[in-house]
Amino acid sequence: MHNPLIQTLVIVGGGTAGWMTAAALSTVLRGRYKIRLVESEDIGIVGVGEATIPMIQRFNTIVGIDETEFIQATQGSFKLGIEFVNWGQQGDRYMHGFGPIGQDLWTVRFDQYWQKMKALGKAHELGAYSITRMAAQANKFMPPRHDLANSPLNDIAYAYHFDASLYAQYLRKISESRGVLRTEGKITQVTQREHDGHITAVVLESGEKIEGELFIDCSGFRGLLIEQTLKTGYEDWTHWLPCDKAMAVPCTSAASLTPYTRSTAHQAGWQWRIPLQHRTGNGHVFCSQYISEDEAASVLLANLDSKALADPRLIRFTTGMRKQAWNKNVVAIGLSSGFLEPLESTSIHLIQSTISQLIEFFPDQGFNPTDIAEFNRQSRFHFERIRDFIILHYHLNQRTDSEFWKACAHMAIPETLQHKIDLFKATGRVLRTDGELFTEAGWLQVMAGQNLHPQQHHPLVDLQSEDNIHEYLESVREVIAKCVDVMPDHADFIAQHCAAPKITM
Repeated sequence: MHNPLIQTLVIVGGGTAGWMTAAALSTVLRGRYKIRLVESEDIGIVGVGEATIPMIQRFNTIVGIDETEFIQATQGSFKLGIEFVNWGQQGDRYMHGFGPIGQDLWTVRFDQYWQKMKALGKAHELGAYSITRMAAQANKFMPPRHDLANSPLNDIAYAYHFDASLYAQYLRKISESRGVLRTEGKITQVTQREHDGHITAVVLESGEKIEGELFIDCSGFRGLLIEQTLKTGYEDWTHWLPCDKAMAVPCTSAASLTPYTRSTAHQAGWQWRIPLQHRTGNGHVFCSQYISEDEAASVLLANLDSKALADPRLIRFTTGMRKQAWNKNVVAIGLSSGFLEPLESTSIHLIQSTISQLIEFFPDQGFNPTDIAEFNRQSRFHFERIRDFIILHYHLNQRTDSEFWKACAHMAIPETLQHKIDLFKATGRVLRTDGELFTEAGWLQVMAGQNLHPQQHHPLVDLQSEDNIHEYLESVREVIAKCVDVMPDHADFIAQHCAAPKITM
């Protein structure tokens, strides 16, 4: 016997999380459910999630978004990876590029042959074998050419930079065209059922009562439903990720429109740089235990490409996750579910993956506890594996110029991360477990980029002679270099295909 279907969904909060949720659910549910979104223009949004990873393409495709229209509407640009500056030692620079490294040919993965030859001084840096890394360094971009089956040009993985507030506005138009009802107003009261604590309605300042059966909490850090009402609890990861504040500021566009995000390590944190068509987004993520807010703002302003367009805006946060992303009839999406600093551009992806999980485990009026438990298990897994990947960047530093970096290098880390480091250090092996977000290529690039070298390579690499391996590596490098040569300049590609209307800042 089936439980009755849910009829009404209420999304509390707009911004990127709220409108991504509304757009996805209104597309998938096809008008069968009443979806209402409540937000207040008087309540600000964080609005710094402007860099993404390639999975955003899947979300946009499901929602039916045209890429050219989307780029134009959000002042967007393309992204091939993230450049990390000063993360190993001061002066170090490496790229975490999207997509594969090299080309698998023989018994073991490409990177194992590279490890052997690099140790012998007979291989180039890892980036020479990645088309996205080489294209990014040359400021080149084009989408993949699927008609070139055996070419690296067929496998160009990319994401986007965009203005998060413009993206939310764009998704709002899509959502409202598909039946989502937006209500403007501040929520002053939340009502619950006596026997089980399920939320029954939110009450607005105007006195209007909005009832629902499933509530989606997109209210940001405050977690209006999931925490303030249901007291779900929060797991604090500050002992692993000690940065607790950020300063954000836009500046005028730089001379070169780069197809990558840049993350530059400073004395007590790091600075992001996200190039858009109409401006460049910047921010300084820092640990207040080691640097003051005024000092952090000064560091940020001193390291801009060009003129600041506003005063730096302070954002406070506690890195961690809600103990349950789904509690009773409330699902937390976005910052209400937890916060992982944007070092690897995962904030918007976590919104997307939680929406995908909600669709997979979409409830009826029975709210099956087994489904909810599995939803929470999967949410925790994704959060923890991304957490480990971000900790890796901090922990692998060799800097001795500040107490902050020395503390990060010597801190205890999660066992799951220590296992990955130990495995790589022993034989250069990187294993992706249970569909975690970051692939072997991602882990490899950070470990190699921050000077972690394996003690030995896979023994089956020695089945091939050094001459054969060298020829193999050189052929891959040369083909990639030729492919990059024919790619257009990133700014030229945008100007020709998806230039956005000019905005006066």
